[in-house]
Amino acid sequence: MESRNKTRISEFLLLGFSEEQGIKPLIFGLFLSMYLVTVFGNLLIILAVSSDPHLHTPMYFFLSNLSFVDICFTSTTIPKMLWDIQSQNKAITYEGCIIQMYFFILFVCLDDFLLTMMAYDRFVAICRPLHYTVIMNPRLCGLLVLVSWVMSALNSLLQSLMVLRLSFCTDLEIPHFFCEINQMVRLACFDTFFNDMLFYFAAGVFGFLTLTGILYSYSKIVSSIREISSAQGKYKAFSTCASHLSMVCLFYCTSLGVYLSSAATQSLHSSATASVMYTVVTPMLNPFIYSLRNKDIKRALERIIEMAATKGPTVLGLK
Repeated sequence: MESRNKTRISEFLLLGFSEEQGIKPLIFGLFLSMYLVTVFGNLLIILAVSSDPHLHTPMYFFLSNLSFVDICFTSTTIPKMLWDIQSQNKAITYEGCIIQMYFFILFVCLDDFLLTMMAYDRFVAICRPLHYTVIMNPRLCGLLVLVSWVMSALNSLLQSLMVLRLSFCTDLEIPHFFCEINQMVRLACFDTFFNDMLFYFAAGVFGFLTLTGILYSYSKIVSSIREISSAQGKYKAFSTCASHLSMVCLFYCTSLGVYLSSAATQSLHSSATASVMYTVVTPMLNPFIYSLRNKDIKRALERIIEMAATKGPTVLGLK
């Protein structure tokens, strides 16, 4: 009898946020604006780091990688959602849904790893300043990023393969604006025990362990800062961590809040709305956090703007 309820899956339906036609233009404009700000802001960070020799340091190397990942992160979900609103077509192919889920998990894991690496960099800079250049050498930094990509890709591949083994029934509506793995597993008319175990295991490894590493790094940083005698020295040491600490709080608080709220509430649409915080808002705010709180990034961006302003009249033949 169970096999009669199954169907050959060709597509899912992404329900998005609201069925009201009147509010869809507002949602389209809001998300298009946030997406453009995210892409433009993170591209500026990458341009500033690559063009300024003073920013060719491990911390800014990780930051430029984080900006690249955030661009890819938002590009995995937002363009499809904007296209669905514009075309009034909620369908996404089965293959497209699996691919979107794969890249979403990949970039979430990379965000975790990069934030952890940036915390470790600050730990070495403040707690082991005399050995900083030896420990955080270019070879180690490149190796850390490479290992992060490999581990994230393997985890994402394993999660996707576990979803591929599931059988789905006739209910193919996903109450989300992208193919979120938990929502897909809920649609399966098949035992999802191993999927759930793998998900929680991966969440423990990639979420709990990375967060533990960040908290441990900052506990050592706080201890080192407290040992500094001068107030100016304490402020200078803490200021080097302020931007990264803001990003960590924003990413982890919003992502944890989403999953805790989704576990507590029965409204699946509420979970979709709450997930906007870490899937869209956080990548958009990261460039602002670093450009507003970091003097080095500010100076690099100012030089880029000055160069663009001086080259503009030359290109136009005004000089």
